[in-house]
Amino acid sequence: MSSNIRVQRICQQCGKDFEARTTVTKTCSDNCAKKLYKARKKTAKIEESNRETEVIKLQPLEDLKRKEFLTVREAAKLLNCSKQTMYTLINTNVVNSINLKQKKTIIMRSDIDKLFQSPKI
Repeated sequence: MSSNIRVQRICQQCGKDFEARTTVTKTCSDNCAKKLYKARKKTAKIEESNRETEVIKLQPLEDLKRKEFLTVREAAKLLNCSKQTMYTLINTNVVNSINLKQKKTIIMRSDIDKLFQSPKI
């Protein structure tokens, strides 16, 4: 069975006016349909890639939040400051740390959390 419906549409790919035979037609020709399909697939791949990139960017920070003991570099990354600022906090006894070796300083995660607790008066 064929339909006698004729609907004026604008092609979503090229923008030309055309007469559609069904109410769901989006493109004026097979070539435009193929191009629109490829464009949809391309944007879907880009969005998926962007989501994966966001997960990868946030993963190291999530790993740091789960650790109980942090190095100076990890603590600085967690606080979003420089290594030198962390060493200054350690030297002024704002943050407690333990020197395991001459070049290995460990900071407890709970000590960093205590920095953000309000002092009780």
